[in-house]
Amino acid sequence: MNDAKTPLPAEALGYLDALYNLARWLARDPTEAEDLVQETYLRAIRAAHQFQPGTNLRAWLFQILRNTFFTRYKRKGREPEVMDPEVLDRMSGVHGPTGVEHRLAGPPDGTAGLDLTAALKRLPEAYRSVVLLADVEDFSMGEIARIMDCPVGTVKSRLFRARAILKQLLRDYVS
Repeated sequence: MNDAKTPLPAEALGYLDALYNLARWLARDPTEAEDLVQETYLRAIRAAHQFQPGTNLRAWLFQILRNTFFTRYKRKGREPEVMDPEVLDRMSGVHGPTGVEHRLAGPPDGTAGLDLTAALKRLPEAYRSVVLLADVEDFSMGEIARIMDCPVGTVKSRLFRARAILKQLLRDYVS
């Protein structure tokens, strides 16, 4: 990133807000999220020689952020929340197609957004990350698979389950 010929530094700063948003969801603490984003940029600078021009810089930065988050968890001796797949299936309660095409109805007093935030917080991290990367950050399935370092099929199944769980948790708002 120190090479003046590469547009990497300026372009990388364009993703600051999006990286911070994901960091807030992962860390659940504004100060920790800020530290996580700073560490992400520091690691990106150190690994700039590994970035291949023409590839997806945004996905590369998100992958660094996510890996940094999990490295911190291991260092602190904590493990991210893990849920049994059977429990997740029972939570979702549906086996048909689901998706974001459903509108949130409910009272126009802004509580739908609060309930959505609470519902997202109840999801295991891997499911929450997939929903945020797909539905908020608009990454493709392939990009999410690269960020999360898992197969595309795993991304699709996690997204399906996460949306089903959210639909169940927000059933009072789905019209």
